[in-house]
Amino acid sequence: MFRKLLPIAFSAAVLAAPALVSPARAQTVSHDPAATQAGAYSVEPYHTRVLFSVSHMGFTTWYGEFTKVSGSLNLDPKAVSKSTLEIDIATASLSTSNTTLDGELKSDKWFDATQFPEIVFKADKIVETGKTTAKVTGNLTFHGVTKPVTLAVKFNGAGINVLDKKYTAGFEVSGKIKRSDFGVKTYEPLIGDDVDLIISAAFEHN
Repeated sequence: MFRKLLPIAFSAAVLAAPALVSPARAQTVSHDPAATQAGAYSVEPYHTRVLFSVSHMGFTTWYGEFTKVSGSLNLDPKAVSKSTLEIDIATASLSTSNTTLDGELKSDKWFDATQFPEIVFKADKIVETGKTTAKVTGNLTFHGVTKPVTLAVKFNGAGINVLDKKYTAGFEVSGKIKRSDFGVKTYEPLIGDDVDLIISAAFEHN
């Protein structure tokens, strides 16, 4: 009986395979920023990540992230400098692999999430540096202090997300700040002052 059923099961699996992989095959992402749809976008929060890292006593690099991000992008691919960008981060969404440490970092010794519930970056100047890259300068408001910050942006790609059917554009953003510039000086210099930032941002067309 098993020998009779095996060919039937194999045939069924082969016939079903195209249906299983068709969404992946249907995925089309353009890596040409000039072909990206213009207009208003909103952060797709489930696949947008804000990561940061800092030296821990010179022994290791310590990492953390913020898990609640919102924001908007008004994109003009034909005149990138006219585009606008804002990223809003909920301070209390800070997350590490240690819940005790999470609580300490959200306290008034560090980020003070109660008094300063949001971290906001608002761009005021965008300059293309290559076909898929740009420098974005704007004001970063963190821990109650607002200072200019310049971030590097790389365009990843854009197209229809086959799972939710929404037109999506993705970017990789990176930069560096000094936490002491924003009044966060706890354990300095034991814990590093330089903070590296990475934002992997997905935006959905409104």
